[in-house]
Amino acid sequence: MVASVAEDLYDLVRQLPAAERLRLVEKIAHDLSAPPLPAEPARAAFDWSQLAGAAPGLLGGQDAQEWVSGSRREADDARAVPRGRTP
Repeated sequence: MVASVAEDLYDLVRQLPAAERLRLVEKIAHDLSAPPLPAEPARAAFDWSQLAGAAPGLLGGQDAQEWVSGSRREADDARAVPRGRTP
């Protein structure tokens, strides 16, 4: 038969000095007497289709992938160090 987690922990706790075991019981009792934390309300899944058309013309007709690639190229060019110079 497989031992439960509580039994395994108890076997470890029994090895502690009496003062430490008493301190552990105190902590557990305090923890159990504390009021439970309020549960967070479940969030509804976001409906991404609500964003469709939210920013028409934002890219000026440019394909989104082209815009991302161009932005990355610009960032790479801005970081590029001219040859012969050390940063």
